[in-house]
Amino acid sequence: MARSLALVALLLLGLAAAAATASAADAPFVVAHKKVSLSRPKPGVERVAVSLDLYNQGSATAYDVTINDDSWPTEAFELVTGEKSKTLERLDPGATASHTFVLETKTQGRFQGSPAVITYRVPTKTALQEAYSTPIFPLDILAERPPEKKFEWRLVAKYGSLVSVVSFVGVFIYLVASPSKSSSKASKKRR
Repeated sequence: MARSLALVALLLLGLAAAAATASAADAPFVVAHKKVSLSRPKPGVERVAVSLDLYNQGSATAYDVTINDDSWPTEAFELVTGEKSKTLERLDPGATASHTFVLETKTQGRFQGSPAVITYRVPTKTALQEAYSTPIFPLDILAERPPEKKFEWRLVAKYGSLVSVVSFVGVFIYLVASPSKSSSKASKKRR
């Protein structure tokens, strides 16, 4: 009797775990990727373009999806275009969504931003679910950057024809001055 009660309890525990796993499998799973790019439109000013890409990898729809990126202090960063937060009505399974905004700063220094917070509602749960974006690397705002070594196309345009003429003349002289192999074989046969 005790053994059958233990089996029934174990069976009920297994069913409860399977139900919890099944309900977790039928839920949205929101993945967010945060990207930042820097540009300098004029000296002493740096623009920060922030892009947040969302993807629902789950098997259910996420409702009332809110993207919020308040990691940029207003003392240092001024909003140029877009908003730091966005709300989507729904994010279906396998669907993607993007949100971008541009900030401008005149403050020099190193900045470490935190991940953006994404909240969404699941119909089967009362509490809002939270997800976080990927973090960004520390940014060196208005830092001295060494100039990039770019290929000088103007040198190719200026000296390219001269180099090709000299190369052709050199190859021609080499071909004329080098002895032919067929003439040396013919001279051996005559002997």
